[in-house]
Formats: sequence, C-alpha cells, structure tokens
Amino acid sequence: MKKKDRKKEKVTIKPTFKIENIVASAELGLELDLYTIASKVNDVEYEPEQFPGAILKLKEPKTSLLLFKNGKIICTGGKNEADVGGAIERTLRMLVNYSKVKPPKGFKPKFTVQNIVASAALGVELDLYTIASKVEDVEYEPEQFPGAILKFKSPKTSLLLFKNGKIICTGGRSEAEVETALNMAAKLLAPYSSPLPQKK
Repeated sequence: MKKKDRKKEKVTIKPTFKIENIVASAELGLELDLYTIASKVNDVEYEPEQFPGAILKLKEPKTSLLLFKNGKIICTGGKNEADVGGAIERTLRMLVNYSKVKPPKGFKPKFTVQNIVASAALGVELDLYTIASKVEDVEYEPEQFPGAILKFKSPKTSLLLFKNGKIICTGGRSEAEVETALNMAAKLLAPYSSPLPQKK
C-alpha cells in the first residue's frame, strides 16, 4: 500500500439524542394565593423569605413547576414537549380553585420552551486538540475542564464535546433545533474523528 493511499478512514456520524430536560414557561391566567396552595396542596414547597415562588413537584409526568402569584409558571424536568404540556394542564386543574381569577372556559395554557438539554453519542472518538485549533467558535482548556465547547449562532446552541464522542447540547428551543445543531456538529467534526477503540 502506497503511503498516500493510506488516508484516514472516512467516518460517517449519525447522531442520536436523548432529551434530559426541557425548561418551559407558561401563563395559567390565574392569580395564585401561594400561602393557601402550600397549606392545602401536597408536594408544594413555599418559603417566601428565600424565594418569591412556590415549587410544585409532580410525579406524573415527573416535573417540577415554579409557581408565581401572577399565574406565571416555569416547568422543568420534562423529557419531551408532550410531558411539558401535560404537566402544565395538570397544574392548572389543581390550582384553579385557589385563584380569585378564573381563566375563560376551554382555556388551554400555551407554553414557550426556553431551553432543552439533550445528550448524544456520536459513536466516534474526537480529537479535541485539533478541533479547537481548526474549528471556529470552539473553546478547549483541558487543564480546567475535559470537554470542549462548540457554539452555534443558528440555531443558538452550545455543545459540550468529549473525547469519547459524547455530547451535551444546551440552548435549543425545540427538538428540531437540537437535531439540527447535532447534525451540523456531526458534519463539522467528522474530519477530526476516528472509530472508537474496540473494547478488549
């Protein structure tokens, strides 16, 4: 085999991802009496001297919701957008009786996704030193942290890259944005990746 033929194996990366957490905000159209809610509703924590909102923990879907007096809420812990919608509707049903203001009949609260945290495995080994020197918008300080940070402007996301091909993606506002960012990363990183070492 001539030397120049021995090019690096071309690696194709097809990322698959798993959503770890969705943070979303919504308005319930209620005025909440947080003191009463904390005393009457199970799984609600309220310590106004520490924080102005109450925390409601739901077991199904497993989520935590920050409740504010003006009916604004923040939902965390959902693994998909259906979980988030279900948690918010359930919260509205639980709290509507503790509000001086009632939303119109048939009201369905809309939510806005603020951030999605997803994990992915590219199934390859990444050469982080070369990536940091050749790819724009990558920060890598191995003496401070073992991963490199790759930032995209569109969709606005940050990706933590690890040598073993694992990625944590944050900042996406929809599952489609997460998928786009990971596909862009896969294309960008393919030239600096090699097959994972076989486990002996």
